[in-house]
Amino acid sequence: MADSAEVNAATVLSSQSPVKEEQGGGEGGGGGGGGSEMDAGGGLTDSQTEVLERCLHTLKHAKNDSHTLAALLLITRLCPASQLNKPTLRRIFEAVGLNLPARLLVTAVRGSETSGIPPNELLSLGTALLAALSTDPDMASHPQLLTTVPLLLGILANSPVNQQKQEAQEQNQDGEMGPSPDCNVKSAKTADTESNPANLDKSADEGKNSKQKGDDSSEANGESISQGNSPSSKLDEAMAADCYQILTAVCALPRGPDQLLSRGGIPALCQAVEQNQTFSREKGLALLGCLLSGKTKDKAWSKHPAELLSLLVRLSKDFSQAKDQNRLDMCAQLVKFLPPAGVEIESEDMKEVVARVWEVLRPMMQAKLTPRQIGPILVLSACLLDLYGWELVGPPKFCCLLVNRACVEVRMGLEEPPGSDLSPELQHTLTGCYRIMEAAIEQACCQGVSETPTPPPTRSTSSLSLQQSRQVLGVLEEAFSALMYHLQQVDPSRYGDPFIFATFRSLCSWLAEETSCLKEEVTGLLPFLIGYSRSHLQGETPEQGLSDWMSEMTVRGEREAWTGKEALRYLLPALCHLSAEEGPRKVLLTLDTPALLVDFLSQCWTSLKGKSGAATASNPSMETACSALLNFAVTEPERVRKDPCFRKLEALLSEALPVLVHKPRLLVLAANYCTLGLMIGRLKSAPSGSAEASQRRFFSSALRFLRGALDSGSSSGPVKVSLSWEESWDEVAELWRLGLQALGGCIRAQPWIATLVREEGWLKHTLTMLGQCSALPDQHTQGALEEALCAMADQCPVCKREIGDVMRNGKGALSSMKNLKKSVGGK
Repeated sequence: MADSAEVNAATVLSSQSPVKEEQGGGEGGGGGGGGSEMDAGGGLTDSQTEVLERCLHTLKHAKNDSHTLAALLLITRLCPASQLNKPTLRRIFEAVGLNLPARLLVTAVRGSETSGIPPNELLSLGTALLAALSTDPDMASHPQLLTTVPLLLGILANSPVNQQKQEAQEQNQDGEMGPSPDCNVKSAKTADTESNPANLDKSADEGKNSKQKGDDSSEANGESISQGNSPSSKLDEAMAADCYQILTAVCALPRGPDQLLSRGGIPALCQAVEQNQTFSREKGLALLGCLLSGKTKDKAWSKHPAELLSLLVRLSKDFSQAKDQNRLDMCAQLVKFLPPAGVEIESEDMKEVVARVWEVLRPMMQAKLTPRQIGPILVLSACLLDLYGWELVGPPKFCCLLVNRACVEVRMGLEEPPGSDLSPELQHTLTGCYRIMEAAIEQACCQGVSETPTPPPTRSTSSLSLQQSRQVLGVLEEAFSALMYHLQQVDPSRYGDPFIFATFRSLCSWLAEETSCLKEEVTGLLPFLIGYSRSHLQGETPEQGLSDWMSEMTVRGEREAWTGKEALRYLLPALCHLSAEEGPRKVLLTLDTPALLVDFLSQCWTSLKGKSGAATASNPSMETACSALLNFAVTEPERVRKDPCFRKLEALLSEALPVLVHKPRLLVLAANYCTLGLMIGRLKSAPSGSAEASQRRFFSSALRFLRGALDSGSSSGPVKVSLSWEESWDEVAELWRLGLQALGGCIRAQPWIATLVREEGWLKHTLTMLGQCSALPDQHTQGALEEALCAMADQCPVCKREIGDVMRNGKGALSSMKNLKKSVGGK
């Protein structure tokens, strides 16, 4: 402070009687600070406590801002905030409120000539007081403190006070901060407020009410602050530390990251780092790292991609120029500043960043490293793979090395004796390794392998050679064997552990491609896989930890909120394969897997039918579940006839299919539902009386759906796939043919359906189309239609006669169906 301020402070204190506070005394004090005067300061000495009590007395009975500032000056100089306990901080807050420190900042940035104190001194006092008060979470979350956030960000980003004038004036005009302090010249309008601490508190409450619009307006303030010019001088260290203390306290609140994000935190902090402001590298990057973690990461990148990309470019250059040990330390830092995989950053700058980092990582990966050293490198590599896959990694030889090192770490980490606890650090490393392994599965299994020798190193990764692919698959097999060994030891009490889910998910990605490998181990693990999936689907496992983990994942496709169905979703492709093999299928039946799949479809359908319009997008998981159930329907007819879950499934299909036939975007799901229902229907016997209404509803919808696939038009040429089906024909053609064959089976098992076929117009439509067209799309389509027509001719005399009439009169594709001719008595 200036010397005059110090004299003023001493004069004020000497003029005040050191009267002991009365419990609850003082109109503005609020009384309930808690604790006696002697222990009020917590870790203070007796002399400090005495000064503190005098200052608190002055604060409560201050006649003007001069008295208040004098007392605050002594408190900040003689009683450090770190030594003040929470009750004492609350007493200061109740005596002063947040209005005064907020006005100090506004006065400083406006450069008021009437304050009598230099702006930097006002800023220093205001930020010091706010920093002390912010150590209490209740105060940190106070709306009036939050109004200071854009000003604090501006101080950190721009340093010179005069660059914040415009922003402060805008806030003052909105009534957010109240009048600025006037230490020497006082107007009649402010005299009452200054002489009565109760009115200061009232002013604070008014500031709180006026803050209701602050969340909307302050974002613009924060945005404009970040656009300032380069500072002419470095920011005072104490002031910078106080600003970061306040912002860090706000960030630690439940909604803190959102509060900072909405108030321009990202551009301001990025600018502070860009200009290398005081503590920007130590504290600013740490604060940015918090904003770029968890649920605010996506929002931050979608809102400020240019600023964050510029920051990432700078950090990647620092990374490439750093010394060995610093590089290792920077690996974990870089992970925080990479964009989430779900946010597309289509720019050459982003690719240059990733390519530059890979260039640094390649020699690091080839060096001798301890497990503690290699962990951050593998996690960073996993994040880079999430962004651009193998495109920028480097030559195939390095890709093999990367996968090998990840697999080795997994084997070493998981092949521990049962009961061994894995440290959080090791779990984090292994989760990164899992993601490298999953990317390797795509590279080695899904893209095919080349018979050519390894190409020369290039910046882009070429396909692996056959030998390299075999090597990768070999090390992956060993690593996934370790995963299965680890999961065998998992107790149901750990089903909510995010690391167990990460291990489960990674194994499922392998099983989706390689169920033929390690078949005995996979079959032996099925009780765990099904039990784990069932536990989550039925809500038997606490989900909060997994929900938080899913929100922080950077893996592609992991951005959806956790609902409990995710575990089974990952397992479904493997179940589709395993249910087609006799050995695993028998085990799945003992585990009541069909019932689990039906429950999954039921939950998904409940969720899907609650959506409308564009939200009703295709759901591959539901389609995969139908495929697994189809395998059971084809191979286990007795189980289908007896298991109650298939009755539940029939009811679901009867409800859903009439809706799906009117949803063009859900055509593939409709084809699955239609075919699955018909495959079950062929195994049922004819009802003793009339058919149930739900059965009639399902078969009517199925017939309408099946007739929509082909369109002969008005010409006599070959039949074409209808326009509404053309885009999805590759996916649904086989299902449609299987559905027609199943329809024939349904008619043979339940002859009443033949009458429905005529009533719904399917028979007439099909005969007309076949009679006038010259050919069908392919032989398989002709065979499926012929099988359905033969069943109708065999079970329904009226259908037989109608088919025969068309065949005798027509010359189209119908005339080439030899088996149908025999069924209707032709030659």
